[in-house]
Order: sequence, then C-alpha cells, then structure tokens
Amino acid sequence: MPPAHQTEAARSPGPALELLVHGVGGTTPQEMLGDPRTTRITGDATAAVHRRTEDVGAEEHPERHRDGPVAEAYCWSNLTSGDGSRALWLLLLPFMVVNLAHWMRPTARGSDRAVRVYGLLVRLIALSLTVLLTAAACEVALDLVAWQCAGTPECSRGRSWLGFLSAHQGGWFSQPGRRLALAAAVPAVLVGLLWYLSNRTWSAYESQRPLTGGETDGPDADVDAAADADTSPVTPALARPGFWYGRRLVARLRAAHTAAGLLTVAAAVGGTAVRYDRTVGSPVPAVAGALLGACLLLCGLVVVAVVCHRGRSERRLDDRLDEAVTSYLPVTSLGLLLCAVVYAGWSRPDWKSSGTLPGESAFRALTLGQGLLVVMLAAVALFLHRRAPEPRTTLRGLGGPVVAVLACGLGGVMTGGSAQRVADWLDGPGTPGMGAGADIPGPPVLLSWQASVIPVLLVLLLPPLVWLGVRTVRRARRMGPAIEAEYGEIHPEPGRTRQIARTRAAAALTDSAPGVLGLLSAAALLLGTAAVTGSWLTGEVPGLAADGSGPFVESLAETAQSTGSWLTGFGVIAFITWGRRAYRDVSARRTIGILWDVGTFWPRAAHPFAPPCYAERAVPDLTSRVCAWTGHTRGRLVISGHSQGSVLAAAAVWQLPDRARGRVALLTYGSPVERLYGRWFPAYFGRIPLEGLQRSVHCWRNLWRETDPIGGPVRIAEGQGPEIDRGPLRDPLVYGRTVEHPLPEPVLGHSDYQADPVFAEERAALLERLNPVVPQQSAGEARGHGVQGSAGRSSG
Repeated sequence: MPPAHQTEAARSPGPALELLVHGVGGTTPQEMLGDPRTTRITGDATAAVHRRTEDVGAEEHPERHRDGPVAEAYCWSNLTSGDGSRALWLLLLPFMVVNLAHWMRPTARGSDRAVRVYGLLVRLIALSLTVLLTAAACEVALDLVAWQCAGTPECSRGRSWLGFLSAHQGGWFSQPGRRLALAAAVPAVLVGLLWYLSNRTWSAYESQRPLTGGETDGPDADVDAAADADTSPVTPALARPGFWYGRRLVARLRAAHTAAGLLTVAAAVGGTAVRYDRTVGSPVPAVAGALLGACLLLCGLVVVAVVCHRGRSERRLDDRLDEAVTSYLPVTSLGLLLCAVVYAGWSRPDWKSSGTLPGESAFRALTLGQGLLVVMLAAVALFLHRRAPEPRTTLRGLGGPVVAVLACGLGGVMTGGSAQRVADWLDGPGTPGMGAGADIPGPPVLLSWQASVIPVLLVLLLPPLVWLGVRTVRRARRMGPAIEAEYGEIHPEPGRTRQIARTRAAAALTDSAPGVLGLLSAAALLLGTAAVTGSWLTGEVPGLAADGSGPFVESLAETAQSTGSWLTGFGVIAFITWGRRAYRDVSARRTIGILWDVGTFWPRAAHPFAPPCYAERAVPDLTSRVCAWTGHTRGRLVISGHSQGSVLAAAAVWQLPDRARGRVALLTYGSPVERLYGRWFPAYFGRIPLEGLQRSVHCWRNLWRETDPIGGPVRIAEGQGPEIDRGPLRDPLVYGRTVEHPLPEPVLGHSDYQADPVFAEERAALLERLNPVVPQQSAGEARGHGVQGSAGRSSG
C-alpha cells in the first residue's frame, strides 16, 4: 500500500499555468497580465515570456493560486513591428502575397504529382516577380535616365546632376554603353538590398532550430508532395519536425532569385550593346557579344532549374545546404554582370542613343508568362479541389490563383507607377508617350496600357461593392427585432439596436471578401490580356491608339491613360511616404506590423525575399516553453490564444510530443482558425487537420461573437469529440443601463474577450478536465487517432 502522502500528491491538481498569446498588432506584457510590474522569465528583446513579478517562482507554492492559474504572457509583437528597418518591408509586399498563394493549395488526396506541379508553378510566378521588379528598376535607371534623358539635350540640359552623362557634353560617359554601365549600379544595389534583407531576417527569425528533431518519413524527404495526400492518419503538415525550419529551401531560393535579378540587369546592359554590335561599323567583335549572351542564357537556365528542382522538406530537420548553389550561383551571376558592364563600356564612338531601349518585348513576355502560369495554376487547383472537395474552401479551391493574380497586379502597379512618375518628372510639360511637347519618348507602351486599365477595373468593381453595402444595410435592419428579443428588452432603444445590428452586419462582410477578390482577379486577368493585346497591335499608348475613333472614344482613352498614370504613380508615392513615416513613427510602424502579422505567418516557401516568417521563431518558442514547464512541474497548462495568437497556439500544440500534449488544454477566442485559415488554407487548417487537432489535444474550447469580423466558430462536426465552440457570446454584455452597469457597455467586437464572465468560466472548466496524471498514448493508439503515424508528406 503506498504511503498516505503519495496518495494525497497523486490526487492534488498540482500547479496550473495559463500561457497567454496575444493577437495582431501586439500588446505589452503589462496590459496582458494586468499588472505594471512584470518580469521576463525567458526570451529576449524580440520575443519573450513574462510574468507578474509577484508570481515569479509560483510553481513552488501552488497553494497560493487556488483561485486560478498562474498567468504568463508570450509577447511576439517585436517580431513584426520592431525597429525602423521594418519600413523597408513595404517593398516586399508582392513577394509576401505570392508566398501566400503557395499555402492556399486545396486539400489533396493521392495527388502527389499535382501538388508538385502546384508548388512549381507558384515558385515560377514568384521568380517572375523578382525579374519584373528588377526590370522596373532597369527601366527607370537605364532607359529613362541614362538612355533617354541623358541622350536628349532638351532633357539633360536643365539637370546639372546629369551633366557628366549628357551626350551633348562629349565626356567619357557620354557614350550610351558607358552610361548604361554606370546606371546598372542602381538595380544591382536594389537586388543586393533584397538579398541583404532576406539574409538578415533569416538569421534573426528562421535560423531558430527547434529543440527536438527526428525523421517521420523515409529517406525520400525532399519530395515536394501533399501535406495530407491520402487519409487522416497521415501526420498533419504542421506537426512535422521540419515544418518551421525551412533553412535549406530559403537559402537555395535566395541564391536563385539573387542570381535572377543580377542576370536581368546584365541582360539589360549587355543586350543593348550586343544589338548595336550586330550593325555595320561596330569596333567590338560580334563573337564577344555572342559569348556573353550564351553565358547569360546558360546561367538563366540554371536559375530556373534550381527553382524547379524541389520544394520544401518538412519530414525532418534539414541542416544541409546546397553549397554549390548558394555560394557559386550568385557569385557567377555577379561576375557575368561585371562582364556585361565592361563589355558595354567598350568604346563605340559612333554609337548614339535614340528612342527607347528595346524593353517592350521583355515586359510583354513577362506579362504573358505570368498570365499563362496563373491559368495553369488555376487548372491544377481545380483538379485538386475536385479530387477532395471541401465545401467551405474559398472559391472552390481557386484562392491560390486569385492571390497570385493579386501579387502580379501589385508588382505591375509598382513597376508601372515607378516608370510613369519618373517619366512624367523627366519629360517636361508633355505627357509620357504622347509625343507632342515631351522631351523623351517615355516608358514602354505596355506600361501605359496597364495603367489605363486600372480606372476601368475600379469602375467594374463599383457595382458589387454597392450591392454589398446595400445588402449589409438591409441585413442590419432585419436583425433589429431579433436583437431586442435576445436581450428581452421591454422598452428597446432604436439607436442602441441599430448600433449592435450594424456591427454584426459589418462583421459578416468578412465572409463576402472571397467573392470580391475573385471578381477583382478575374477582371484583372482579362484586362491585363486586353492591355497586352492593345499594346502589341497598335504599338502606341491608348491616347494615340484611339485617334480617329471618334471624340467620345478618344476622350475615354485619354482619360483612362492619364487617370491610370496618376493612380499608379500615387500608389508608388504612397508606398514611399508610408515607408518613410514608418521609419520614424513607432505607431505607423506598428500598423505596418499588423499587416505582416497576418501575411507572414507562413514560411517563405515560394519567394525568399518575402518578409520573414515570425512563426518560425514563435512556434518553437511556445513549444519549448510548454515542454519545459510541463516536464519540470508535471502540472496543467492552458494555452490561451486570441486572434492570430490562437493560430500560433494551435500550431504549437501540433508540435508538442504526446507526453506534453496530454497536460495541455487549448482556449481560443476571436480565432480565425476556421473562418480565415480553414477556408483559405484548407490543406493545413481544413476539416481533417482540425478534427485531428481536436482528437490530439486533451481539451479545446473556442469562444466567438457575431460582432467579431475576424473570429468565428471552428465548426467541427458533432461526434468527433467534446464540443469545441461556445457562442455566439452576447456582445454587448448588457443592452442598456442597469444598476450593475450604470453606463452603456461597449460593443467589443474582436477585442477584450476576457471581460466576458464566460471566459473565466470556460478556463476553469478546462483546468478541471485536465487530470494531474494523464496516461500517454501508445504509438498504435496515436496512429489510430491521426496524431502520429505513417509517413507524412511535405508540402508543395
């Protein structure tokens, strides 16, 4: 018979801990813990776990905390909104968006090859964006400034900073090739800046190696395959050891994209000189240009092959690096760029610059290539969705292609806006591309056509937006009687009822966002095709192409061109202004950080220049803290996650070993786990993964409100285990003034769930359900429940 003190210890509930994880925008540990005196328990200035100072060492005296658990706050906001260098991340917005498209792949079952193709297509679109933005820098620096303005006396005469490049001054740099060679420094520095940001942020975020590792699959760990390609017993993707450690892929893609950018600059500089040397009278042997072109083509093929070779490896922690790729490919590309600079700087006394650089065909090829890749991506996404349909998946599996179109559109706006604003600044009183009164010819015709479709796109979006507004107003009016009945008001106040109804109706607009984005994407794809066709058939900007078609059509074309040029330019100026303000203003920087909180949860699987994945630091942090605390104290723990923090909490629970997971409860509130992530990222947060999470965690409760535009129910079918959702919670808590609440209660929406008494009630219930000693699952039982088991597959 065991001693009495051992029996009593076995029945004791032991210490209890609540690990709070905040949501988007972040907050301070003092606000999370409700105490101005806090102490950092573990972590650094970037992300750390804090406690109330009086609770330090509370595990040694659990009897002092019988009224509730000890609270800890994990603060991760500095991962996304820290110092002023975060303002530079605005340049990376198209890269971040295309990286999201990779993770929006539909659920796949038995479709490994299609998943590989999906990942490959997204990586190629991402590569095209790097080339596009580098080409935009080349267009501004090489074509508009060095070739057109410096080669035109009317343009360069009034700009002293261009004097040493001016063709009419006859200096050493007056030859076109030398002007281009010097101007190549601008896009080359841009590529170097992107490489620096990617390498620096990787060192700060994604180099954090998880404490535990191992291999869940066979030796074929680098296969670019589905996360859930067969059935539920397959290990969920977010539970795999290497999911939050993408060192190898990021390093390989960073090398390939850096090389692609440098090769783009080399082609812009050297290609112009090669075309001149094919003419009669060039002093440079044509074989030199042919050799340079062949080397550029060969290196470009190697870059494409590296991007296409393989995707992520999630089955094990992969520390190996492809040194031949990561080291020699960028260096080789830089060497070819230097060769192109030297080649272009070769003396050609008779060479004169006129017109524009032949960049029209390059931009047209990029646009057509992006459109073709997006169409192919849509076909693969539809195929995957039809093989394993999930009713709540966004746009029938087309969420990824829609977001890819959005990324290409953002890249086009940044490209066209930069070129249009610089051309408008250089061309004097004229309009770029219109000829009369302009000092320079202006940017490629295609960029003017692309800018012209933006006003058309906005006009097409106006009717669905008006319809959404009208529908929201009508829905709010219909809610009035139900709201008054819900609160049991005998003498309702119309103003209060309207306030609650409007908030609920506006929160429901989140569910309409996929339809609006789908219309936007389809219209952008069609109008982009029309822009390419119009520029190819006419060879003129829309304002000139419409000449002779009647006053009305001519007026519309000129209005669309000028308005589109202004809108694209305004977009670029807004980026620069916002970035400059964010560099100096902490509050503006925090606002930008909120955008990254939502967009950079996912690892950099498609584009290495995207903003860094904070979850590759936050999820291992949370996992390590939970394992350390439960292993040391053998106590109970509730991970309490709000908004985006609930997504981090769920990801951390997936990474826990069985011995720790059995002592953990999950409390989520205002959670987008199903409403946003489950619909947009079905392969990772769809029905099957969430049901597996419910079975694997000891207990889970989710709180939600109808006034919350972000959070919602998890919607796991009954019969899968204990009920998860509790809601909708009443918001506001009290309709009008009462003795207990003499002042009007606010409509909280997405914030302050702890103010509802239901929060403390559910937290206490979760702790009650956590037994002090939980038997570990055997490997066979775990496999039967879909927690651990047969070989999983890495994502595409």
